[in-house]
Amino acid sequence: MTFGLPAIPDKDDPRWTRKDGIFVPRTGGTTKWVIGDTTTVKISAAQTNGALGVLESSVPPGGGAVPHAHGREDEAFYVLSGDFEFVNGDQVISAGPGDFFFVPQGNRHGFTNTGALPAKLLTFLLPGGHERFWLDNGVDPEPGKPAPVWGPENFAALIPELTKHQVTLLPQQEL
Repeated sequence: MTFGLPAIPDKDDPRWTRKDGIFVPRTGGTTKWVIGDTTTVKISAAQTNGALGVLESSVPPGGGAVPHAHGREDEAFYVLSGDFEFVNGDQVISAGPGDFFFVPQGNRHGFTNTGALPAKLLTFLLPGGHERFWLDNGVDPEPGKPAPVWGPENFAALIPELTKHQVTLLPQQEL
């Protein structure tokens, strides 16, 4: 069987020389403290023409995100280190390094670091835009200090911001 190659553009075609890729070095991005986590926005919708936002988070033991659902974007998580429990609807999934979890828009989800040490997580937001939540509501980190654990007054202030980002909190209700 023989395959013919499609026509290859000549070297004057701009696809040969375009440099539209975005490289973010390991120390790149904007880091904020939010709800006890240390999160770096590695890339934002502003940089990707709205296509993608990526977060790298260090989550303390017992920390994470209460169950919620997004009205605008899909979300995906890649565990870099540590142990997590992810909520998937009414299911709980245990995850560790190398595990990946995709959450479609409108799906109840959340996560908790179940280990004894801080754990790291990459979060992908598709399309991008929700990363603004961390940029707009986070606190600039103070070198040498851990991220503060936020109290009820901090959470109350986030409700209008979550609404603006079309995020609905769906935690387990106490009876």
